[in-house]
Amino acid sequence: MARTSSRYVCQVCGYEAPRWMGRCPECGGWNTLVEEVRPSPLKTRLGRAAAEGPPAEPLPLSAVPLEAELRLTTGVAELDRVLGGGIVPGSLILLAGEPGIGKSTLMTELARYLRDRRLLYVTGEESVRQVRLRAQRLGIEGENLLLLAETNLEVILEAAQRAAAEVLIVDSIQTVYRPELESAPGSVSQVRESAALLLRYAKTTHVPVFLVGHVTKEGAIAGPRVLEHMVDTVLYFEGDRHHAYRILRAVKNRFGATHEIGVFEMHETGLQAVDNPSERFLSERRYGMSGSAVVCTLEGTRPVLVEIQALVTPTAYGTPQRNATGFDYRRLQMLLAVLEKREGWRLAAYDVFVNVAGGLRLEDPAADLGVLVAVASSFRDIPADTGTVLIGEVGLGGEIRGVSQLELRLREAARLGFQQALIPAHHLKGLLRPERLEVVGVRTLQEALEQVL
Repeated sequence: MARTSSRYVCQVCGYEAPRWMGRCPECGGWNTLVEEVRPSPLKTRLGRAAAEGPPAEPLPLSAVPLEAELRLTTGVAELDRVLGGGIVPGSLILLAGEPGIGKSTLMTELARYLRDRRLLYVTGEESVRQVRLRAQRLGIEGENLLLLAETNLEVILEAAQRAAAEVLIVDSIQTVYRPELESAPGSVSQVRESAALLLRYAKTTHVPVFLVGHVTKEGAIAGPRVLEHMVDTVLYFEGDRHHAYRILRAVKNRFGATHEIGVFEMHETGLQAVDNPSERFLSERRYGMSGSAVVCTLEGTRPVLVEIQALVTPTAYGTPQRNATGFDYRRLQMLLAVLEKREGWRLAAYDVFVNVAGGLRLEDPAADLGVLVAVASSFRDIPADTGTVLIGEVGLGGEIRGVSQLELRLREAARLGFQQALIPAHHLKGLLRPERLEVVGVRTLQEALEQVL
């Protein structure tokens, strides 16, 4: 009889220990170590041999064929942009997001986008009837969508080969399991080994595979961190499920640019692509109101104009509140310190709230100037110039630093009808200025505040 041994594996970071511990020494998580049975070496070798098939032979570099890259285009510009131009055959794509955000809806709508392809939708959490009801609500009645309610990965891959599926969707990776492993579905070893087998299936058959993943309370993808390293593309579906807009963001892409975004709007009939997100994000903007400023951020290769809202009120507590939605809280603290130290504004007795309208999450430092202008506008209760877009990073000395792709940002501002743009002064030399847009260079935060307030 083959002997087995047990180990305790952290379900957050994958750390292994010979005995149970209350706290993981690697990631610091409490009660995250779960006992898993290690299969015998013979059983592991037999399972790998059956899954991998005959061994591959090495090829010299000159013998590797070079073929033109053919992508499966969905016809939806927002989705194709995030994927780098379309779906690459043989790629393994991980889609993660909070519950109810629309991951399954997007995967079901692939049958509408890829009408001439045969899709196999594997559901491990719902019945095929539930998926059919969702497809009916979305108006999808095509015969190219095949449904399978199964969690055994060997059965799934056999069914995919019999059906000659051209696209495989697994919803979700935390529900499938490999029978040769004795740990429960969703454990670190099951998720890792299941993803490895799906990766090999995608590369050997050239069938693109989509994996739907869960996220933890902290917003990270559930399961071992190695899962993100194994896949070719990692997509995050962001947004508030109580609001209409959804942001599809690529944080890893071996076949395209990272940090590209696609903007969708949730309707009763499914997700609809937003071709011009700048207009949507500014559509509800109120003019002549203090605490508002417009910035141009760069998401991947796309310039997006968004409104920054700020509210500064006297505090009712001993320690003033600093809250930010869609903006880094620690960076907000730093910018407020610059405003106090360099400009002499005393904000210690005031609560400061900053919000990025539209549900977008900004990581571009070019939004710094807009955030401080919005805070100063609310503090002075003076509306900022509504026809001005603000672009610039703010340094600790109060200086306005340069940003990347400035001409691309200015063209987007001119297209939407803005009359003026405040930019770092050293960018003015050799700058190609768009027509009907006045470009003003500022060197310090004080110059910028005097210009727009």
